[in-house]
Amino acid sequence: MQHRDRDLKSRVKRELGRIRPTLKRDGGDVKLVSVSNDGVVKVRMLGACSHCPAAAMTVKGVIERRLRKAISEVKKVISI
Repeated sequence: MQHRDRDLKSRVKRELGRIRPTLKRDGGDVKLVSVSNDGVVKVRMLGACSHCPAAAMTVKGVIERRLRKAISEVKKVISI
């Protein structure tokens, strides 16, 4: 089970790496905080995204949508 968890975390990190350039164009970034066994991904928005009023929409509309599409185990993304 632990191997599967590490694999999930590495896949999430890889996909966040694909999303990151879009965020950086607007002066922001995202940091992976954790990935739970039940598919909940916690992220922290950084840079311009950390205080942007649209950050919640970015987390749900961009990050969560892309992670769920790419990785079936991801159920939800939460910004902390």
